[in-house]
Amino acid sequence: MVGFVGLGTMGLPMAGHLVHAGHEVMVWNRTPGKVVEGASQAGSLEAIARSCETVILCVNRSEDVAEVLNGLVRSLESGVRMTSTIVDHSTIAPKAAQGFYHQLKADGIAFIDGPITGGSMGAVNGTLTIFCGGDEEAIERAKPYLEAYGKRIERVGGPGMGQMMKMANQIAVGGSLQALCECLAFADKAGLDLKQAKELIGGGAAGSWAFDNYGPKILNKDWSPGFSVKNQRKDFAYAQEAAKEIGAKLPGTDLVDSLLATLQNEGRGEDTTAALFDVLNRS
Repeated sequence: MVGFVGLGTMGLPMAGHLVHAGHEVMVWNRTPGKVVEGASQAGSLEAIARSCETVILCVNRSEDVAEVLNGLVRSLESGVRMTSTIVDHSTIAPKAAQGFYHQLKADGIAFIDGPITGGSMGAVNGTLTIFCGGDEEAIERAKPYLEAYGKRIERVGGPGMGQMMKMANQIAVGGSLQALCECLAFADKAGLDLKQAKELIGGGAAGSWAFDNYGPKILNKDWSPGFSVKNQRKDFAYAQEAAKEIGAKLPGTDLVDSLLATLQNEGRGEDTTAALFDVLNRS
């Protein structure tokens, strides 16, 4: 049996894909009321640890992962524990992922930091890309589960390197978001047709995932997440911290983060990041 912890925007459809792939699944969510059809509901994290050899996490911050891991390993005290592999799909600090790896290894549990990219639609469609950091043997052992919702699953290095790859990914995502919003804000003030600009520019050399997925949101002034301003800034903070540790410069990321901070300070932290258009399109 495989356990799944965290039934949010990403985790809920991912757990559903595990069920549809024929796996026996047990789920747990901190906020009650989330149900995955075909999966059994755990009464506690300890129940998942006692019942599931592999446990998959999809929560939010480093602190959330630490809280869940503490709950899972409590069963060690009584000597009743089945879990031998934990896969964490959360986006957290690379240094935290390394710490969790060594902490769990001492207890005989393999830890894989496996952050994901592809957005909420990738989770719904089962087409996520998964960056895996950790031991190759453990990653291979987990792959049959990850293939239920991942189109590309690759080991990118040892513990923490999955998160490092996700930081690199988020840096690129931020730049693409900035380019899209700045471009369409300019087009709007120039009196161009926004729909035409999105189609013409997005269909050429300047096209990107942001144009395809966030462009329609801007045209419709639809600021519902998707991926929220609050979570993007959380990821940027981890990237900025990692950049300081390795001596990398992130001027573009720092700029986008400061612009998104404007939205968050206005109480719009739950809006999609494409709402950056509103900041750049002001008089």
